[in-house]
Amino acid sequence: MIKYQIRPALETDYEAILGLIKELALFEKAPDKVTNTVAQMRAEKDYFQALVVEKSGGEIIGFALFYFVYYTWVGKSLYLDDLYIKEAYRGHKIGSRLLDKVIAYGKENQCKRIRWQVLEWNKPAIDFYKKIGANLDGEWINCDLE
Repeated sequence: MIKYQIRPALETDYEAILGLIKELALFEKAPDKVTNTVAQMRAEKDYFQALVVEKSGGEIIGFALFYFVYYTWVGKSLYLDDLYIKEAYRGHKIGSRLLDKVIAYGKENQCKRIRWQVLEWNKPAIDFYKKIGANLDGEWINCDLE
């Protein structure tokens, strides 16, 4: 059994979180898309919140990064930008517990919706999200302007 705790991220965790962000980008076949830095995260810390999964001994093995948004149809909501667990630690329900903490945070803060995205080819994630009752809306298309 893996011993770990889920806790709010500290600025001292940003380097580890950025390392996990880069691992996630590699998994998502887009390693060149990450331009964020620890310095940028520190400068922009008021715009996001994060939870980390810390293994006993201090290693950060996962994270969830999220922030409040306002959707015109429902009001105050939470957007989960990324949730990632290192591959070696998947299959132990750590991701489920981390998502539960994010959902609880949204409820504690009277959010009407929690939204996130999943890549259409990430079948294990899609199956998991369907299992927990998430509505996967295939109608909307992402629009990014950089």
